[in-house]
Amino acid sequence: MRKILIGMAMAAACTVPAAAQQPTLAEVLERTSAYVADFHRQLSSIVAEERYVQDWTRTWEGRNAGRTSLSHRELLSDLLLVKPTGAKAWMEFRDVFEVDGSPIRERDQRLVKMFLEPSPTTSQQVRKILTESARYNIGDIQRNVNTPIFPLLFLESANHFRFKFKRASDRTPTNTRGGPSTVDGAFRVSTDVWVIAYEEKASHTMIRTDGEKDLPSKGRFWIDPVTGRVLMSELTVENRLIRATIDVSYQSEPLLGLLVPIEMRERYEAKKSGSLVDGHATYGRFRQFQVTVDEKLVPVIKQ
Repeated sequence: MRKILIGMAMAAACTVPAAAQQPTLAEVLERTSAYVADFHRQLSSIVAEERYVQDWTRTWEGRNAGRTSLSHRELLSDLLLVKPTGAKAWMEFRDVFEVDGSPIRERDQRLVKMFLEPSPTTSQQVRKILTESARYNIGDIQRNVNTPIFPLLFLESANHFRFKFKRASDRTPTNTRGGPSTVDGAFRVSTDVWVIAYEEKASHTMIRTDGEKDLPSKGRFWIDPVTGRVLMSELTVENRLIRATIDVSYQSEPLLGLLVPIEMRERYEAKKSGSLVDGHATYGRFRQFQVTVDEKLVPVIKQ
């Protein structure tokens, strides 16, 4: 019976529709590029509320050897995706409105008004929001890549040349190995989903140090090979001073009709000082509007 079935499959191979065959890696990446382009277009009219917790600890040596907690921070923010006029990349803006339970501004739709009613000072306001948002990060590693959909830029067709892609067998996100997720079903996908590893090979990398030195990205994407939808992402950057890993999970948002980020887990390690910054963010209260911004931004990670 096994021989007959194999023979029939071989004989009929020329008549099997292309859609029924196992796709190639190049085909899956092409589908994913189209998905990401449409995802950015749809999400650009959405604002989400972010609940973001950061903990900073440090390993001490000598008489006081051990790990000591240095700081804890809880942020509430509005998160907005925009494509600045003249810029090639989509960027996320985090507008913090509450720090450790204390409001830092009136929550009066300031962010919405700023982008819907641009003024000659819009670029200055954008810079101010980015500066204010960055200063609420704790720890001795400065960073501005800690937004959930930043890694999707790597999947844009224009950026494929920068990376080497391949199928991966390890299906477990790095930052979830320590315990269960706080969001039901986050960081769990079906076995049909492909895990695709990537490693940045081109110079002038998409993430830089504060000294403008290259900091190549690597990581994994969990992708539906049929639709190209991205269900999870992982980003890792590392050099002799730091290691940073950011994992993000996406789930369907029924009111919007698309996948949205629901949870982000991150860890930043300073190798010399022994500092660790652990972050955990969840996303909700998605609401829709349209924006236009005139400002160019570049993601960096400072050390």
